[in-house]
Amino acid sequence: MTDTEWREAGDHKPWTIALVLVVAAGFLLRIWNLGSGIPYAVGIDEPAIMTTVVRILKSGSFNPHFFEYPTGYIYVQLGMATVQFLVGAMQHSWKAVEQVGPSDFYLWGRFATAAVGTATIAVVHQAALRWGARQALLAAGLLAVMPMHVRESHFVLTDVPLTFAVTLTLLLSLRASERPTLKAFVLAGAAAGLAAGIKYNGLVAVSMPLAVAFAVGARGSSRVAAALAAATACVAAFFVTTPFALIDLPAFLNGFGTQAAAFAARQPSAEPSWLVYVKHFRQALGWPASALVVAGLGLAAYRSFVGPTRVRWVLLLVFPLVFFYLINGWSYMFARYSLPMVPFLMIWGAIGTMRAIELANRARIPSAGRAAVVAAVVLAALIPATIGSLMWVWSLGVETTQAMAWKWIRSSVWRDEPIVSEARGLDLPAERYRAEIVRSVARRTPEEMEAAGVRWVILSSDAWKSRTDAERARLAPPPAYAPLMSRAQDVKVIAPSAEHPGPEIHILRLARQ
Repeated sequence: MTDTEWREAGDHKPWTIALVLVVAAGFLLRIWNLGSGIPYAVGIDEPAIMTTVVRILKSGSFNPHFFEYPTGYIYVQLGMATVQFLVGAMQHSWKAVEQVGPSDFYLWGRFATAAVGTATIAVVHQAALRWGARQALLAAGLLAVMPMHVRESHFVLTDVPLTFAVTLTLLLSLRASERPTLKAFVLAGAAAGLAAGIKYNGLVAVSMPLAVAFAVGARGSSRVAAALAAATACVAAFFVTTPFALIDLPAFLNGFGTQAAAFAARQPSAEPSWLVYVKHFRQALGWPASALVVAGLGLAAYRSFVGPTRVRWVLLLVFPLVFFYLINGWSYMFARYSLPMVPFLMIWGAIGTMRAIELANRARIPSAGRAAVVAAVVLAALIPATIGSLMWVWSLGVETTQAMAWKWIRSSVWRDEPIVSEARGLDLPAERYRAEIVRSVARRTPEEMEAAGVRWVILSSDAWKSRTDAERARLAPPPAYAPLMSRAQDVKVIAPSAEHPGPEIHILRLARQ
């Protein structure tokens, strides 16, 4: 069966207005509550990028002295920070780089990630057009509301930019399969190099132009020449985005080694990581869309061996299979590590959905019934993910007790005041306060803290590991905190409520000695 046999005429017509609405919806989901948690509760690993950006900004040296990530996205964030500094200077917010810190740049940095995430929706649409306009629109729609992608687009991390670069590599590899010139392979290889320059495991993206090269070769050149063109462009693009990998080779090797060492093999007794990732996908998409993704995957696997367009179907499989093999088995894992696979899943889901609709249309059902079937299948694919994304971005904007504590501290505590805190989710910015984060303040004596010049102590019910039922009911500090409570003034108590979830927080002031 050829593609045109199961694609209706409407599949060949671009739906521009619908695409604009899909992209706009995806953008709104990605910028909604974008500033939540800045600067006291930023995402894990966000400081690794932003502190490097500020260090470069203040030193004038483009050597990041940090190679656990390549510098492709770090330099993008450096550009954003530079523009923001110039805008802030014109608004009299600051007049020297010594006056700024990472917390000043998180919001603009997150906006850059949200913009890249939104652009990925459009690139997915362009790639999926090879399977039909309706498939492309639905793939874009699925990605627009995919909770995993919406969530990670809110943070200054490398996973969303990596996903964009991988998707761009897919698009350019598809074009290379259609017009196999050396230039096309160079562009596809360069996109793979960009992916590697954002995150090291992005190098797997080069599998796509290489698969095309060995399948069809370049017009007027051999398959080997096409593969060499793609590989050379990939290496060149990596070193363009991470030039100090050559200039400061020892630091690069040490950083790469540190990163590689963190991803040891998973314990045999632990739940298999492949199963964990599958559960993440299933929970994000819901059962109907997950079933359609599996159906699309099955069709892609079948069509990779049958039909005249096998190469483009192979491109839907080669990267996710190799990438999933690479990340499977790591002991250190987050759902976002699998994010570069998501665009492929969205295309699989769109193909599976339209195939299911086509099969329903072949049945002897009245036209009104067929329309109902189409609407039901599409809504079943989109609604669970949409609800998941809306719930997450809404919850992100809920004011927690940590947010209330930050507001009070910012308005009531002088800059550079010494603080000891056990509160989780309340990381005070180092450029503003001299804060020491400890697991439990109860392990420190009041005399010890007073001798160190500590002025403020922040307690959190999250740190009260062993509590009686009575203590848990009133969220009062347990007896171990009694010496401190007797020596300090409890100036602010922030209790949780239905509107303000989180731990109970006590802000204490120690007397000056």
